[in-house]
Amino acid sequence: MYELCPETPADTPEVESLMDLCFAPGRTALSSYRLREGVPAVAPLCLLLRNEYGVPVGAIRYWPVRVGGKPVLLLGPVAVHPTAQGEGLGGFLMRESLTRAARMGWARVMLVGDLPYYGRFGFRKLEGVEMPPPTNPERVLGLELVPGAWTGVAGAVERETGRDVAAGIEEMRRDPPQGWRCVEVAPKGHSAG
Repeated sequence: MYELCPETPADTPEVESLMDLCFAPGRTALSSYRLREGVPAVAPLCLLLRNEYGVPVGAIRYWPVRVGGKPVLLLGPVAVHPTAQGEGLGGFLMRESLTRAARMGWARVMLVGDLPYYGRFGFRKLEGVEMPPPTNPERVLGLELVPGAWTGVAGAVERETGRDVAAGIEEMRRDPPQGWRCVEVAPKGHSAG
């Protein structure tokens, strides 16, 4: 059994340690981090999974960006503790957070990653969407939470800042439904105890 919670500011040091453990040193030098700097994360979608001892074993984060003037969720990073990898926890975090994003009214999601892994969640290569260099364009992937949401959306991925953040919030409802708090979960493949 695991506890799934929205990440709080008090969790940030533990989540950052998990990210450091899972990714190569210098992860914050990647182009996607430049899009996140100084921009608040989409807090209700930043989820933390703790094991029965209260140890963080998985985390996923989302950030608002713009492509062609349209609001987009930038997924990532998603991390699973090395001792729990291969147990389906990353897939569970992906499915749960994407379901929540759709319920909040988001239309489209993007990430930089491997198509063989993320394709199983419905992501496909985005044409005409440009991440800051040196991102490999083959790794720029998108998912439609609303059919047709990526149709005609192209251009440079831009930070969502200042007035753009306020405009994005007015554009769509992003408040989490009532009741999104910590819950006990048993991801598929895990027994309840």
